[in-house]
Amino acid sequence: MIDTHCHLTSKQLLSMQQEVIDRAEIAGVNRMITVATDAEDAIAAKDLAEADSRVFCSSGIHPLYAESDWHWDLVLEAAKSKRCVAWGELGLDRHYDNPPISKQVKLLEEHIALIEGQNGDTRPIIVHCRKAVADLLPVFSSSSLASNRFVFHCFTETPEEARQILDFGAMISFTGVVTFPNAPQVAEAAVLVPEDRIMVETDAPYLSPVPVRKTRPNEPKYVTHTAAFLAKLRGADTDAFEQTLDRNAVNFFNLET
Repeated sequence: MIDTHCHLTSKQLLSMQQEVIDRAEIAGVNRMITVATDAEDAIAAKDLAEADSRVFCSSGIHPLYAESDWHWDLVLEAAKSKRCVAWGELGLDRHYDNPPISKQVKLLEEHIALIEGQNGDTRPIIVHCRKAVADLLPVFSSSSLASNRFVFHCFTETPEEARQILDFGAMISFTGVVTFPNAPQVAEAAVLVPEDRIMVETDAPYLSPVPVRKTRPNEPKYVTHTAAFLAKLRGADTDAFEQTLDRNAVNFFNLET
């Protein structure tokens, strides 16, 4: 399997980074994308991906890091790597009061402009969205970026908002949140997503799925639990569904390069 979104350079996983990657491979998760949260992290992600063939990376600045320094030169440096398969994560987060939404919006605008300025670059864009679907879709629609380049990662919104994202043309990716008994709307949304528009991730070190909910930190190896849950939820054969998820990830992130 492929874990399409994790944070292997996070402080929770950094001290046992190689062990985590090895444990993932033993569990059958032989490829993973470590996603950047700020410019310096993008360089760290790039360095890891270049050193380990099981790892790919992204480059970008997370909205909750909007008050950090926006070193776009480092973001571009990381993006030049052949192991960098996506931009982001970028987006908006209304769950927290800080950073202020005005600062997040400014960061998002600059981030989109940066991507638009990369002539010929068609890499996908990883979206962080919490309580902000109504804010983000108009921004993305007014940009020059194709709608099928976006994936709304760690989906935690309503079924109606899932429909809006699908109508826009983006992919939707699910974490262990979909397995939580207190998140029935996320599970309801997961049933709506077409077979060719769904992906799965851990967002490790966060959001360990049932049945390892109490395990901290989360690791890429646990993506198999979320995939199995989704297969059962959608009435699909687990092995066949995992193959579908992997095919979607390979096609979307162009992982065969």
